[in-house]
Parts: sequence; structure tokens; C-alpha cells
Amino acid sequence: MVDEAGRASSLPRVRRSDQRRDAVFALYQRDVTGRSLEVLLDGAKPFTRELALGTDVEMPELDQEIARLSRGWELDRIAALERSIMRVALYEMRDGLPVEVAIDEAVNLAREYCGADAPGFVNGILGSAARERAEAEAAS
Repeated sequence: MVDEAGRASSLPRVRRSDQRRDAVFALYQRDVTGRSLEVLLDGAKPFTRELALGTDVEMPELDQEIARLSRGWELDRIAALERSIMRVALYEMRDGLPVEVAIDEAVNLAREYCGADAPGFVNGILGSAARERAEAEAAS
């Protein structure tokens, strides 16, 4: 590995996917344990902190969107980890990450860490959000 100055570095590079997962887990742990997000993010990489804190700031709006798109499901009936995955993905979609990338990352997290039905559920909610965004952009 080579650092920004062109020097050889023995430190492994942390992928954005890993940092995204860490942000999801911090938000999840806060929901489940009630611990402070600042405490949970202590020592986290800058991107992880930015993503978790940014998602937290927009959480009321993100939760409203999830609740509206998950017809027939109350928000509190959706598993905490799935909620956190969708919150981060929706935040990143709003923040300019390509929709396909946000959905793919979220579905992969759900596939790895949630139940068997979670990837399809997460994909369905985020796909609906993406379609709404595309329709709104086309209309303007």
C-alpha cells in the first residue's frame, strides 16, 4: 500500500463498505442499547462518523419515508438492524451516492447480517424510494 505522500504503508486501507457497515452498526447499537452515538463512534474513521452522524440528524425524515414506503408495516415492527441499514442507504441516496450503489450496499448488508427475508424487504423499500426520486426529477 502507498499513502497519500507516495510512501509505502503497512496499514491496511479500510474500504468504504466496511465503514458504512460500522456506521449502520453504531446506529443499530444506539437504538438497541440507548448508548450515546458519540460513545459508540469513539475511534471511528471519519467517513463512518460523518455517515452515522449525518443519518442521525436526518433520522426523523428518513423514518417517515421508510414508514410511508413500507405499506402495512409499522416502523417499530421493522427489525432495528434493517431500519438502520435503510436509514443509511436513504441518507446516502439523498447525499448524492448513486442509487444503485446505495441499494446494492444495503442489500448486501441485509444479506450478511439479517434474516432470510430482509434483503428482499430492504431492496423493495429502497427501490420504491429510488423510483419516487427518479419520477420527481423527471417531473421537474
